[in-house]
Amino acid sequence: MTARIAAAPITWGVIEVPGWGVQLDRERVLAEMVGLGIRATEFGPEGFLPDAPAERAEALRAAGLEAVGGFFPIVLHDAGLDPLPAIERELEAYRAAGASTLVLSAVTGAEGYDVAAQLSEDEWATLLGNLDRAHAAAERAGVVATLHPHLGTVVESPADVAAVLAGSRIGICLDTGHFTLGGGDPLALVRDHADRIVHAHLKDVSVETANLVRAGEIDYREGVRQGMYRALGDGDARVAEIVAALVAVGYSGWYVLEQDTVVESEEDAARALADARTSAEFVRAALGERAT
Repeated sequence: MTARIAAAPITWGVIEVPGWGVQLDRERVLAEMVGLGIRATEFGPEGFLPDAPAERAEALRAAGLEAVGGFFPIVLHDAGLDPLPAIERELEAYRAAGASTLVLSAVTGAEGYDVAAQLSEDEWATLLGNLDRAHAAAERAGVVATLHPHLGTVVESPADVAAVLAGSRIGICLDTGHFTLGGGDPLALVRDHADRIVHAHLKDVSVETANLVRAGEIDYREGVRQGMYRALGDGDARVAEIVAALVAVGYSGWYVLEQDTVVESEEDAARALADARTSAEFVRAALGERAT
């Protein structure tokens, strides 16, 4: 098996949340990825790459990067909002760029990731139905759709993930950080549902800082600013064991370096790059000769 290592712009602090921090320009972020020996990237938030599918594809080609696809936050549980038109528009850019993986995040509809929503039975039915519709739309476009369990969304806990696995056909994006923060065991998820894990976001976690966020003592952004996410190998998420478990079950998807970061100064930007370098070296070592 040959592993595929990619990066995501959020590792450089580029995110869809207003007021998050300095949004570094595209040319710098993509050039720094390439400088780390990374040859593929997720798209990043709306506006980071050009909206027009052909222009988006050309921006990545010019940078020397392959398109992975990317994180796409969208409301999926509201019966009054049809998510399919937006998803299908996004898939046009995937076709143009040759991207393979649509990473859906079932957001609450509020800005940021500080408050999760408890869904009613009807909202769960709407969510699960829309996940299957998204799965089918992506399949028609030759793309793999996956759901990203994420802190502060409507699918964050192990019980939420179990409901999605039981009630929908969609694959799961295993985010080693968010699933840990949501109270889950990533190793158990790999062991019990290997056939449903179709994408992997690798991040490490400081459980001490994460507990402050979960207790409501600081908000999500402040937790990130204080170092809730760490360079791979520097935290408590057992990332090396998770990567080994994925290899053992024959996982052949992307390993994405995707660590939420707040950049407020040039010093922060330099630290983000240093952490990305550490993480890239870590995952290459974890994968050994399998990595490219």
